[in-house]
Amino acid sequence: MFDRAALQSALADGGGLDLAALAVSHPSLFSAAAIALPAATLAAMRDLVAAIEAVVALPGYRSRVLAWAPTHADLASRAEKVLSLAPACGGEGRGEGGATAAAPHPNPLPAGGERGSCARGVFLGYDFHLVDGQPRLIEINTNAGGGMLNACLLRAHGAVDAADRVEADFVAMFREEWRLSRGDAPLKRIAIVDEQPEQQYLAPEFALFRRLFERHGIAAVVADPAEFTRSGNRLLYQGETVDLIYNRLTDFSLADPAHAELRAALAADGVVVTPHPFAHALYADKRNLMLLSDPAVLDEFAVPPAARAALLAGVPRTMLVRAEGGAQLLWAGRKGWFFKPAAGFGSRAAYRGDKLTKRVFEDILQGGYIAQEIAPPSEHVVSVEGEPQRMKADFRAYVYQGRVQLFAARLYQGQTTNFRTPGGGFAPVFAI
Repeated sequence: MFDRAALQSALADGGGLDLAALAVSHPSLFSAAAIALPAATLAAMRDLVAAIEAVVALPGYRSRVLAWAPTHADLASRAEKVLSLAPACGGEGRGEGGATAAAPHPNPLPAGGERGSCARGVFLGYDFHLVDGQPRLIEINTNAGGGMLNACLLRAHGAVDAADRVEADFVAMFREEWRLSRGDAPLKRIAIVDEQPEQQYLAPEFALFRRLFERHGIAAVVADPAEFTRSGNRLLYQGETVDLIYNRLTDFSLADPAHAELRAALAADGVVVTPHPFAHALYADKRNLMLLSDPAVLDEFAVPPAARAALLAGVPRTMLVRAEGGAQLLWAGRKGWFFKPAAGFGSRAAYRGDKLTKRVFEDILQGGYIAQEIAPPSEHVVSVEGEPQRMKADFRAYVYQGRVQLFAARLYQGQTTNFRTPGGGFAPVFAI
C-alpha cells in the first residue's frame, strides 16, 4: 500500500526535498502503483544480464565494439588497458561477501596515468519489455537514473529493509569503484556532474545522492562541468580536489569541448570517473545489440550454449540501417521494427516503424541508426485516484559488476516511455 507520508519523509530526510513541490514541478515522477512480477520473470532478467556480462568479457566482443567506438582521446586503447587491468585490480570475482583485496594505487594522483582507471561503471541500466511474460532487452544504459528515487518509493510501500539494503549497496558500489582505481587511499570528495544540473528533470535525485554520500562520511557536491578547474592532473571544484566524478552527462564519450577539463583529467588519471566512456563503449552503444542478437556472431565468439540461448530468446534482433542494400525490404517491413540512433538515449529521435514517414526514413538512411525488432511493452491495470487505468511498463534492472541491485518500473501511456502520464512514473517492482 502506497504511503504518501512515508514518501514525503524519505524525500525530506534523504535530500531536503518537498513532495508537494515535486508534485507541481514533476507531477508524474512517482506512481502510487506497485508492480508484482513472478520471481521466475525476474530470474530470467538476471540470467540475461549474466549472459551479456559473459559475452562482454570475451576478447572477440571487445575487439568488435571498440572498433566502432569514438576514437578521440585514445578511447579504444585506454579501454583495452582498463579491461586488461581489471582482474588484477580486483574487478573480477566479487561475491556477496565483499571484494577481493587489491594493492593500493601507486599514487592517489599519479603524474602520468601509468596504470589507468579500473573503475567498472556504476548504474548500468538494463531496460526490458515483457512479451508474453518473457523479458526482452530493449537497451542498456550506462548512467541509468532513478536509483535513489526508487529507493524512496520502496520506503513508501513499506519495504524499509529493502530500501536500506539498496542504499547501502549504492554507497558500497562507489567505494568499490574508488578502491579498484586507488586501492586504500581515502575517498574524500565526490562530484555529481551534469550540464546545468539544477535544470535536469532528475535533479531531485542529485540532492538525494549528495545527502547519501554525506551521511556516509564522503563530502559531495552537485556541479556543472564548467565549474571545474585543473591543477596539474587534479580536478578542482571551488579550489578543492575532487576524487571521484559520478557522471550523469549524456555526452557519453566526453567529446564536447565544454567537457575538455574533465576529459583531460580522466586521460591523465587525475580523477576517477564513473560511469566512463569505456563502459559506454562496452555496454551501451546500441550497435552492440547487433552482436548480442546474431546467432552467427555468438557462434563466432564461442558463447556457451546456455548463454547463447538466453541471448537469442531475450535480445530482439537488431541490425544496422544502411542506404545501400536492404533499405527497400526494411521499409516494406518497417512495422516490425523500431528505429533508434546508435548513440541515442531517452527515446530521442527514435521511431516506431508503423509511425515512420518516408521523409524521416530517408534521413535515417543517412547513417547512425539501428533497427530493432519490435518488442511491445506489457500493459498493467493500476489504480489512479481510485480508478483503474491501463498503463504500459518498462522494467529496469540496476546492475553493478553483473549483480542486480534493484528492479524498478516506469509506467506510462503513449508511444514511448515518458514522465507525462497522470498516475504514471517510477513504480517499485516486487516478486511474487
